[in-house]
Amino acid sequence: MRRKQFLKHSSVVVGGLVLNPMPIFTSNLLGAEIKNKFISKRPAVNQRTFVSKQVELTIQNIRSFIKDEELGWMFENCYPNTLDTTVDYELIDGKPDSFIITGDIDAMWLRDSTAQVWPYMPLITKEIKLKNLILGLINRQVKCILTDPYANAFYKDLSKESSWISDTPSPSPGIHERKWEIDSLCYAVRLSHKYYELTDDASVFDENWDKAMRLIVKTFKTEQRKDGSSAYSFSRKTTAMLDAPVFEGSGRPIKPTGMICSMFRPSDDATLYPYLIPSNIFAVLSLQQLSGIYKDVLKENAFAKECDKFAIEIDNAINKYGVFKHLNFGKIYAYEVDGFGNAVFMDDANVPSLMSLAYLGAHKTSDRIYKNTREYLLSDSNPYFLKGTYAEGQASPHTGKEKIWPMGITLRAMTSTDDDEIISCLNTLKATHADTGFMHEAFHKDDPKDFNRAWFAWANTLFGELIIKIKNERPGILSEITSE
Repeated sequence: MRRKQFLKHSSVVVGGLVLNPMPIFTSNLLGAEIKNKFISKRPAVNQRTFVSKQVELTIQNIRSFIKDEELGWMFENCYPNTLDTTVDYELIDGKPDSFIITGDIDAMWLRDSTAQVWPYMPLITKEIKLKNLILGLINRQVKCILTDPYANAFYKDLSKESSWISDTPSPSPGIHERKWEIDSLCYAVRLSHKYYELTDDASVFDENWDKAMRLIVKTFKTEQRKDGSSAYSFSRKTTAMLDAPVFEGSGRPIKPTGMICSMFRPSDDATLYPYLIPSNIFAVLSLQQLSGIYKDVLKENAFAKECDKFAIEIDNAINKYGVFKHLNFGKIYAYEVDGFGNAVFMDDANVPSLMSLAYLGAHKTSDRIYKNTREYLLSDSNPYFLKGTYAEGQASPHTGKEKIWPMGITLRAMTSTDDDEIISCLNTLKATHADTGFMHEAFHKDDPKDFNRAWFAWANTLFGELIIKIKNERPGILSEITSE
């Protein structure tokens, strides 16, 4: 069901967030005697965009381990939010096709769509319907990449004109936005690799998939910019400094290093320096995954070796140009560099980020450089680590100097090995959802009711993923946290 159809048939919509058509507040709830303030914010079953029996069973199972009523309520709202509100699934030419919007924007990001379904991946071997949803998303992503490997967000209707038609160059039909982000292509590889790892279904690696993967590698090599240039540029009529790269959209000068240039961050902000370190680390992982698929499954050793060689080249460049000795923290990763010795030290709360490297599997939590980097990010040496009345956490240029990302708090818990730190993160998320029962893009450090994006499916499902991770690895935590 398309977003506009879903909204039309939903009884209550607040800030893009679809609420349960049953009244949230009834007469008996308005009085002092409130029986239960934690009423489900999920749409009615017949108004959900996708229903999975395994996801519903998971909700029931996990909920039974959560002692705290509010935390359990948040999990029930957040974990299925992608399926409840963002999926348009159908068969096209006999093949599954899944178009998954980000939430309050009627477009599909390659990054967001993969991340949105990621918490459901462990269930796809138990339910063919859910397996086909993921297969359909892979098919849709392949179609998008073949349309334009530089675009980050697409419409389902590939003839639809972009709302950003005034961008230069103007996006082709079907493209919402053409911001070049390394991670967009990495996410498509990540999803395909995980799907095969879980299902052993090699049928996904068809002719179009092969074309898309080879185009990814070709695009990565082009954006190494070894001759110092690229045909890619992006300009937008705006007063927002981070909405487009400098120098007519071509970005700042770089010294070729072997790394890949990314004109935008996962937050969709323009990079300060084009070599975005966490995205290049992500690219190394993606190339290694492609190498494994082409060597072990497709038996195309030449391309597998090409991917391996490319991964080694990028990794060497990261270690040479992306690691610096910090005065207080020892060797840490810079966030962005230019190859000339210039670097910016910070992080963005999206994935890939420096904080998320352990979550992505690029580092173990005990790895020294990662550990040092994480400590730096959670200190006052990081210009975007905020401490406010309600919370502490990573901010971002994307949302200003005073707003914290719930996603950053979630990732902090995801990458923590300390029970107290995880509990603190959960309590913070409980205290800052502004009584909505959902995660947001960002909230003001001193006022959680001042937040961005009421309907941000990625942040919601990532929170659900965190709760499941805790239940699987540290179940005692879910019984320690109790309502006041």
